[in-house]
Amino acid sequence: MMRSLYSGVSGLRVHQTKMDVIGNNIANVNTIGFKSSKVNFSDIFYQTTQSATGPNGETGAAGQNAMQIGLGSTVASIKASITQHGGAQRTDDPYDIMISGDSFFIVNSGGTNYFTKAGAFDIDGAGTLCTPSGAKVMGWQVDPKDEKRILAGTVSELNIMSPENQYSKPEATTAARIFGNIDSQDPQVASTGSGKNVTVEFFDSLGHTYKANYNIKQSSATDTNKYTVTLTDITDDKGKSIFATYNETTKKYEAKTGVSATFGTGSGTVAVDPDTGKVTLTGATSSLEFNGVTGKFESVGGTAGNKTVTLKATTSPDPFKNVVIDFSTITMFSESGSSSLESAKGDLNNLGAGKKVGNMNGISIDTSGKIYGKYDNGDSRLLGQIAVASFANPAGLEAIGDNMFAQTLNSGEFDGIGHDVSRGGGKFTTGVLEMSNVDLSQEFTDMITTQRGFQANSRIITTSDSLLEELVNLKR
Repeated sequence: MMRSLYSGVSGLRVHQTKMDVIGNNIANVNTIGFKSSKVNFSDIFYQTTQSATGPNGETGAAGQNAMQIGLGSTVASIKASITQHGGAQRTDDPYDIMISGDSFFIVNSGGTNYFTKAGAFDIDGAGTLCTPSGAKVMGWQVDPKDEKRILAGTVSELNIMSPENQYSKPEATTAARIFGNIDSQDPQVASTGSGKNVTVEFFDSLGHTYKANYNIKQSSATDTNKYTVTLTDITDDKGKSIFATYNETTKKYEAKTGVSATFGTGSGTVAVDPDTGKVTLTGATSSLEFNGVTGKFESVGGTAGNKTVTLKATTSPDPFKNVVIDFSTITMFSESGSSSLESAKGDLNNLGAGKKVGNMNGISIDTSGKIYGKYDNGDSRLLGQIAVASFANPAGLEAIGDNMFAQTLNSGEFDGIGHDVSRGGGKFTTGVLEMSNVDLSQEFTDMITTQRGFQANSRIITTSDSLLEELVNLKR
């Protein structure tokens, strides 16, 4: 009877433990990345009252099985369902990421690497990708020798919003084009007219915007197929000429020293009106020729078949690059006496357009975990890559709270480097979170059977107590 009492007590204990696990599962039914656990029981110990004997051929006695009395149950294991995925919840937050596959995010807290399935990330005050509990998301950095390549080495924190990542470097314009149509009957482009003005915008190597102003008109009244392209001025983004400066001492405008411009083979000569500051640039010219029969472009710069002319502005210091201007798409067709000319940065393949300084206006993360900064100058820059870790026995990881796991002797070791999530077919999905994998229907079913098991074991104790009571009453 005493054995049944202790067996009942052990049964109560293990069922209470199972109920504790079920309660924790249900409490975390809406915890992102949570992995449910289940409890397995085992019998614990047996008292052998008679050992087994084999058949005896000499006496003819048959064999007998052992007689054993069990002494209760114990918890054999509490196993987390690590590899079972939870449902996907759409959030549309670019920093929310779900892993498809068996790998884990690597996060660092207090100098120690931990692992998680919860991809609800954010940016801290230092611009580092982190978890809500303050652990830093780990990954790989950009190769300093090649900004378009990731250097897969020992994982480190992803400081994607660092000051140096807030801006995208500018690039000087090296190519531009003037396109449209010149009508030879347009009085504006006649040799006696004012000429057709065209503005070519370009960037210097610091990202500042400038405009080169051109005037196009016929070279002579007798040959309407040939035109002269004249550089008249270069102005900054405020509309001020780079060739003129105001002298505070004399209160007059004057030509700025060390500034010059060359267009084609002609180097411009600058004259500045001292009172108005108006710039007159002469000598920076090039010829433009069309086919008088077809109206198609033939050459620019006086060389047959030549399509481009180079603009070079020089200052001290000199942030300008040579800008090769393409005229090959200009035509000379009739348009009822009017001409239409435009310009664009970049060549016909849109190369060499340059760009201004870019301010970050967005972040994107692709399916392989590569993080790109988006800038308002149209640039896209690689900032790093989220690395992941995999384990031979993920169920051997130890849950430490805050949706994090730690490696153990039975989980396998993290090598400090990790791997690309796409290895083995995994991927990242942004704007989505992996929810808890708790199955409420299963948990409620387990709760019922656990309650009945607890109830049955309590009956063992009360029944054994009744037997003891009857035994004590025998003395009366």
